Amino acid sequence: MSGKADRFKDEGSQLQVTAAGATAGLISRFVIAPLDVVKIRLQLQTHSLSDPLTHRGLNGGPIYKGTLPTLRHILRHEGVTALWKGNVPAELLYVCYFGVQFTTYRQATLLLRSVSGDSQRIPKSAESFIAGAVAGGTGTALTYPLDLLRTRFAAQGHDRVYPSLRAAVGQIWRDEGVKGYFQGLGPALGQIIPFMGVFFTAYEILRPQLSQLDLPFSSGGAVAGTIASVMAKTITFPLDLVRKRIQVQGPTRNRYVHKNIPEYNRGTLSTMRLIVSREGFRGLYRGLTVSLFKAAPASAVTMWTYERALRLYIALGERQSF
Repeated sequence: MSGKADRFKDEGSQLQVTAAGATAGLISRFVIAPLDVVKIRLQLQTHSLSDPLTHRGLNGGPIYKGTLPTLRHILRHEGVTALWKGNVPAELLYVCYFGVQFTTYRQATLLLRSVSGDSQRIPKSAESFIAGAVAGGTGTALTYPLDLLRTRFAAQGHDRVYPSLRAAVGQIWRDEGVKGYFQGLGPALGQIIPFMGVFFTAYEILRPQLSQLDLPFSSGGAVAGTIASVMAKTITFPLDLVRKRIQVQGPTRNRYVHKNIPEYNRGTLSTMRLIVSREGFRGLYRGLTVSLFKAAPASAVTMWTYERALRLYIALGERQSF
């Protein structure tokens, strides 16, 4: 038993791992918040991308075309603070999610290693995939209401649907019940489990190789995180779009910046088929470009911050033990 403890002594305690994960989530969320708002606006858009940017859609909703034009449009019509809409629930989401994710990933990895013992029956790639999928699914399920609130606030235009976070929680409870907080959880879990599995598998494979290279600022972990995130995001993006479309369903559906969001009420696969029939296969990938732009800095900042925060907390812990 002491051998196993020595084996993981440099990986920090559970509290240190949780604190490092929460710190990484807090910082990365603030950095990528504007790109997240742009991504959500594009994902909720059902208008044809061939329409001019200045054209107003059904019921006066704007048409966004491309990442930079969307940024300029939001800045011009809603101001710079609009790029951080939904940032309060999003910060809570990222802190809680990454804290749960990194803690669960570590515990799942330790459990798998204890089961396999010294025989190493579980390959490293399979271990990373299983632990990553468990971590992603657990973090998503436990923090999902915050994710839904983040999406709804980011989808608001000038006419505010919810005046405050507290009002949003109360209104959803009153008008939609407990189910209202978990709309879209199915595609969210369908996306995050393979996403995190692919992400951690690619990250664990790439990090040792890249760490041997002479990269600036010791950024092997950041580069590995960026590549892994881009791969995972591209594979699972349609489910992320479906999740966003379902999250804004309910009595407030026609009050967001896009006034003509269709009604989706028959599950994930039916929603995907409806999107393809109305918008084409390309409709499932609205916002992919900005999502990849967001994924790269988000994962790089997250993994770079996590590793350094964990080392800092471990060093502080050792200093206090003396």
